Amino acid sequence: MTQRNNHVIKTQPPAKMLPLAALMLASSLSSPQLAAAQEASAEGTLKTVTVRDQQESPTSAKENLLVKKTGIAKGDQALKDIPQTVTVMTEKLMNDRNLDDLRQVLKTTSGVTFLAGETGEEDVRMRGFSLQQAGDLYVDGLRDAPLVERDTFNLDRVEVLKGSASMLFGKGSTGGVVNQVNKQPFLMDQNEVNVTVGSGNSRRLTGDFNKQTGENTALRLNAMLHKADNWGASVDKKGAAASYRWGIGERDEFTTSLYHLETNGRPLYSHPWMVDNGTSINGGPRNSGVNPSGTMVPVLDAKNYYGMSSDHLRTDSTYGTFAHQHRFDQDNELKTTVRMGHYSRDLLGTQVGFKRLTSFSGLNDNTELSRNPKARYGDSDVLQAQSDYTSKFQWLGHQHSLIAGVDFNDEKARRNNNATAGLTTPYDSTLVGTPNNGVGIVDGRPWAPTLSFKSQNLGTYVQDTVQLNDTVKLQGGLRLERFSARYTDAQGYSVALGKTLASPRIGTLWQPDPSTTYYTSWGTSYNTSGDTYLYGVGTQLSPTVVQNGKTVANANLTTLNTPPEKSQNFEVGGKWELFEGKSLLGLAFFHSEKYNERNTDVDTAANQYLLSGKRHATGLEFNFAGRLSAAWEMFYNHTWIPTARIDVSSATGNMVQGDRPGLTPEHSASLWSTYRVAPMWRVGAGLNYRSKQTPLINSTLTTAAFTTVDAMVEHTLSDNTVLKLNVSNLSNQRYIDQVYSGFYIPGTPRRVELSLKTLF
Repeated sequence: MTQRNNHVIKTQPPAKMLPLAALMLASSLSSPQLAAAQEASAEGTLKTVTVRDQQESPTSAKENLLVKKTGIAKGDQALKDIPQTVTVMTEKLMNDRNLDDLRQVLKTTSGVTFLAGETGEEDVRMRGFSLQQAGDLYVDGLRDAPLVERDTFNLDRVEVLKGSASMLFGKGSTGGVVNQVNKQPFLMDQNEVNVTVGSGNSRRLTGDFNKQTGENTALRLNAMLHKADNWGASVDKKGAAASYRWGIGERDEFTTSLYHLETNGRPLYSHPWMVDNGTSINGGPRNSGVNPSGTMVPVLDAKNYYGMSSDHLRTDSTYGTFAHQHRFDQDNELKTTVRMGHYSRDLLGTQVGFKRLTSFSGLNDNTELSRNPKARYGDSDVLQAQSDYTSKFQWLGHQHSLIAGVDFNDEKARRNNNATAGLTTPYDSTLVGTPNNGVGIVDGRPWAPTLSFKSQNLGTYVQDTVQLNDTVKLQGGLRLERFSARYTDAQGYSVALGKTLASPRIGTLWQPDPSTTYYTSWGTSYNTSGDTYLYGVGTQLSPTVVQNGKTVANANLTTLNTPPEKSQNFEVGGKWELFEGKSLLGLAFFHSEKYNERNTDVDTAANQYLLSGKRHATGLEFNFAGRLSAAWEMFYNHTWIPTARIDVSSATGNMVQGDRPGLTPEHSASLWSTYRVAPMWRVGAGLNYRSKQTPLINSTLTTAAFTTVDAMVEHTLSDNTVLKLNVSNLSNQRYIDQVYSGFYIPGTPRRVELSLKTLF
């Protein structure tokens, strides 16, 4: 989209920097204009020059499936200059597919899987490696670690960097990191309202209002209301985000913003599955010597809700952000961001299982289902600050692109991972034929945290990209950080730890022409053993012992003193700009290894630690985004992991040495393509595919592979109004989406949604 604007360039003394936008416009002046400017310059003061020009809208992510630049690798870099796989889901892709939750966005990203269970934690996996239960999620480059619900109403795009990223982001990020980019004010008046209604009595209203308030200032407001009953698993969300930006394009640019999202839904915590020989894994048969090997089969309708009417998932996210960008000149700038936020999460869910079913033939409306409560509570107060400096300069005969920075994170939180004490009946059985039966309890539990913690993380990093010649670049970087934490239980006993970590990264890029890049890269990642969300916080601490002036934890906390998990990632690949630069194709080979990996099962009495020692994953990544023609757009990404194995393990029984790690499918892919069949009509279709996978700790079982089909038809009613019909899971396929050892979360059933969008 373009808009015709009047630009006024006012001359100033050379000592004062002109706005960047004015500099670019000045470079486009015609020869007579330049002559007039030069004549006035001789007199010491230039005249005011008015230029009428075409200005590109800054909302490109709203209109395209392809973006060429990203900030996920620090600074503002072209995707082709990052020697790792980067997948970007733009606002247009999210709008086309009606993706209103971050989990939905990530499920359309290949190589990403989700754990079900752990009292409701959606532990995200990338290439089979954990993203540390939200610890590797970011918003505008700042860690978004608290365990809360997330919505897309204020997102311009979602960026996924795959492979080791500790040099850029700090501890964690073995499989990769996810960066949510919030919408920013821009110099244009533009407003949008979108109303969506659909299956499950779903109603969603979003508004995006941008107002240019001055020559270099703008205000933007985004708001959202979303309600649905979803046949029992209800949704109730509301959110608002306001941001004000001033000094846009000038030497000093400022942004201040406030974000708030609250949810009060009812989660579909679990469904029980069976295996293809008809044997129930939940309940007696598994413990009675029945062979549980086979394929997990979802036998209940995905719409069926068997939890209690009193179940809930309430989350609250509120944070304020202040950012300052100082441009020393066109090649040097410093950006500083400070954020303070409060987050809370209150979950009461129901784990459902077959009570006495041993075969498929016995499944009917009178089959009994057991119901057991699962509950968790937590809140966090987070303070973050970071400064990033970018510079381009000549030194020793070579062009250098320097990125350096420092960041600080302080978090204070309280947790209760098993907050079921005090819950009353009726947590008894129900029947397959009576879903959403309206039975609930009066929840009078007192809020009692079992553990609190305080953590601080201070890091600094530097990376330099050296242009060796016209086609070859060499990249190297190092990050140093200090992580410290203190855990305190309800009895007042506490334990402290501290770790110092170093994360290197190196890479090379060969760019034989402007549209082609070949690269190699190697990087490392670390996960501290007492990290905020890695450590099972349900364990009660015992009194600490002081020896030689140092605090020593008791035996229950020996894991806090173990070395950090370590990992490394090697990647070699290529990126090509195709169709006159309107599309970007990426192909990469990767090999990732992790050492001393720990997984915890908090459902066991002793918070069992499952140590895999060492494991690896090797495969290929394929990415394509952009236009094939003026009418045809496509987004496709595919992850193939033919080899993944636990190489060294001390565990017995589950996920032993030699097994393929859980939640690591061999193939996963996502396709979305649209075509403008007529000036006022656009159609789209997409596929999501995932091959079979094992749950986290049951190596003898696998889920069935699945493919879901989505479709879209869009009709432009007028210049400012668009009507869109979406159908997701067109065939209403029943499949296992998120899986745990004894239950699963079903994939979304067929949904039909109608949206009306108005611009003004």
